[in-house]
Amino acid sequence: MPLESVPNFSEGRDAAVVAAMRDALEGPARLLDVHVDRDHNRSVYTLVGSGGELVESLFSGISTAVDRIDLDAHVGAHPRIGAADVVPVVPIRPDDEPLARDAALALADRLDDELELPVFFYGRLTEDSREPAFFRRGGPKELQRRMDAGELSPDRGPARLHPTAGGVVLGVRRPLIAFNVNLQSQDVDCAKAIAGIIRERDGGFPGVRALGLDLPTAGLVQVSMNVTDWEASALHEIVERIKAEAASRGVEVAGSELVGLMPAGAAVAAAESILGIDGFDARHVLELRLLED
Repeated sequence: MPLESVPNFSEGRDAAVVAAMRDALEGPARLLDVHVDRDHNRSVYTLVGSGGELVESLFSGISTAVDRIDLDAHVGAHPRIGAADVVPVVPIRPDDEPLARDAALALADRLDDELELPVFFYGRLTEDSREPAFFRRGGPKELQRRMDAGELSPDRGPARLHPTAGGVVLGVRRPLIAFNVNLQSQDVDCAKAIAGIIRERDGGFPGVRALGLDLPTAGLVQVSMNVTDWEASALHEIVERIKAEAASRGVEVAGSELVGLMPAGAAVAAAESILGIDGFDARHVLELRLLED
C-alpha cells in the first residue's frame, strides 16, 4: 500500500506557477488530484507513492515553490506561514506509520541541507501532536517573533524564516477530509460563528477543525473544515448542522466542495444515510470488493 501526501502551496491565482508546481510534483510519485482556489490563493495536490518516491516529488515541488512564490506579496483568505505551507505524509494503513515517519524525516533533512528552509513538525512527528494552526497564529511575522523570543524553534533548518518562502510545516497524520461549505452571504461573522459551533475545540463535532472565511471573488463566505475523524463525525451530519445554523440566521447554503480526495468509507457512510439502505456498508460497493482481491 502506498503512502499519501497532500501538500498545500500558497498560490492559487497565477496559473503558470500552479502548472509549474504540478509538473514538478508529477514524478516519480503519482499525482492524483489538484485543487486550486483563487480566494484562498492556495493549491492542494494529492500524491501517492513509496516513501522514496514521495520524498523526491515533494522536494521538487517545494523547490519550485521557493523559486516561484513570494510570500511577502501573497494575499489570500487562508492562513499561511510558507510558500510550501503544510506538507503532510499520510499512512493509508495505520501499520505504515513508521514508513511515513521515515519519509517525512528524510524530506525534512533535505529541506534543511539543500534549501535552508526552517521546518516545523506537527501531528505524529511531535510528542504533543501540535497542529499547523499552532504555527500559523499571527502569520509569518508573529512566527518569527516567537522564534526570536525563544518561544519555539524549528525542528530542522535555520531559526530565520526564508525571506520570500517562509517556512514549512511538515507532519505525519491520519487521512482526513478537507471539506468546505459555502454560504449565500457576505457576512464573514456569520461563517465564523457557525465554524465556532461545529468545531471540536469549542464543543462541536469530534475531530472537526473549522474556520470562517471570506470569499470576495465568489461573493460568498465559507465554513472551511478539516474533518480529522470521519468515523466519529459524519459529513452529512456536519452539513445538516451548518444548514440549520445558517437558516437560523436567515442565510442559505450555496453549496459545498471537497478539497482533494476522501476515504471511500466516508462516502459510503453518507450514502447509507441518504439512501436509507439497512446494513449498507463498504462490503456492498462493487469496486471496493474487487480491490480486496
